[in-house]
Amino acid sequence: MLELDDLTLRIGDLTLVEGLNLQLRAGQLHVIIGPNGTGKTSLLRALFGELPLAQGRVQLRGTPMKPHSLSAWRQGIGYMPQNTQLDLDLSALEVVVLGRLQRLSMRLSDDDLDAALAALQALDIAHLADRPVHTLSGGQRQMVLFAQVLLRQPQLMLLDEPVSALDLKHQMQLMEHLQAQTAAQGWISVAVLHDLNLAAQFADQLIVLGDGRLQAFGPPAQVLSSELVHRLYHVPVDVLHDLDGLPYVRTLRATRMEPHPALASR
Repeated sequence: MLELDDLTLRIGDLTLVEGLNLQLRAGQLHVIIGPNGTGKTSLLRALFGELPLAQGRVQLRGTPMKPHSLSAWRQGIGYMPQNTQLDLDLSALEVVVLGRLQRLSMRLSDDDLDAALAALQALDIAHLADRPVHTLSGGQRQMVLFAQVLLRQPQLMLLDEPVSALDLKHQMQLMEHLQAQTAAQGWISVAVLHDLNLAAQFADQLIVLGDGRLQAFGPPAQVLSSELVHRLYHVPVDVLHDLDGLPYVRTLRATRMEPHPALASR
């Protein structure tokens, strides 16, 4: 379990997140949603130890995060930030192998290479194995970095907008794999997503942030409502449900464009 007790984050006089209390369970995918500037990325950075806590406590399976032992804390975390720019003279396969950096010796073992290739194959990107990573598209780099994170076999997965550069097929592929492996491996997975429908489709639990505070927490079917989405995003929506009972958000146009006067007179 990942426990957040009265977590508050600040930069100078600016409060990013305040008074956050959560218990995130192993084997579940938790998706953070909310408008821009509500502390989603800051929260992931804090859980990785990149942003100091102004107040509160974080514990991973009973072990507290402490400023003087962040290196040990991060060993059990697979972290994928937003920025996927990689100016490295390495192949995609070599980048994935770096997921086992802490256990690598002077010589790569066959097991390490086999595991890296298996991760690429599972994501349907094995054909990129020998490609220099700096020549890949943004979406391809995202998939390669996701394969690297998978290779770490972490206790805690932290993914910041992992599908932002992916097409529809690869969005589904990444999210399907993340959800399945989270359940199978008993990971605690936390991802930031902007796509509310993708979040509703794959999240076991939604973490809804607004104005730096927790607005709602729970299964998508219980959390997502027209009122909540409208209040946070200031956009009129309908929240409907599919045949499986999962919610999906349909945005409504507040106004319709009037035809140009010159065209209307024809």
